[in-house]
Amino acid sequence: MGKDKTKKRRHSGSSSSGSSESSDSSQEKKKLRKLKKKLKKEQRKTEKILKKKLKEEKKKLKKSKSKSKDRSSDASDHNTIGPAADIPIALMEKSKAMAPMTKEEWEKRQSIVRRVLDEETGRYRLIKGDGEVLEEIVSRDRHKEINRQATQADGQYFQSQTVERKKL
Repeated sequence: MGKDKTKKRRHSGSSSSGSSESSDSSQEKKKLRKLKKKLKKEQRKTEKILKKKLKEEKKKLKKSKSKSKDRSSDASDHNTIGPAADIPIALMEKSKAMAPMTKEEWEKRQSIVRRVLDEETGRYRLIKGDGEVLEEIVSRDRHKEINRQATQADGQYFQSQTVERKKL
């Protein structure tokens, strides 16, 4: 028929009932939520103010640098550096890392296939691009040889770990 509606209990004022304790704790929870919301709101405001001040300072720096460039441009016209000169290198690299990859960059990265040794198993794995493990097709004899080498490497790794444990 319709949706079930839950009824809220009202506090009658007598502290003898057990429901008053639960309503007190729920009221405390509500107060905590309100305080948390207020705190988050204040943090956002301070962040906005800080960002605004930072932008203003950057504008001031750009203006002062452009004025100094105008003064020095008479003496050194051939030594002009682009607009990237006033941005720190670390910031530029970070922004490049945060920017999305172009299709060409992604294809270039994915086309790299490297062999990586897994020390625990003693196997070499083909790793493509950002970490995709590729399967290598080999002959039956080569497969047996790989397993034999891996078993040897696994035994050596196990022995090195047990020797280290005995020393400790």
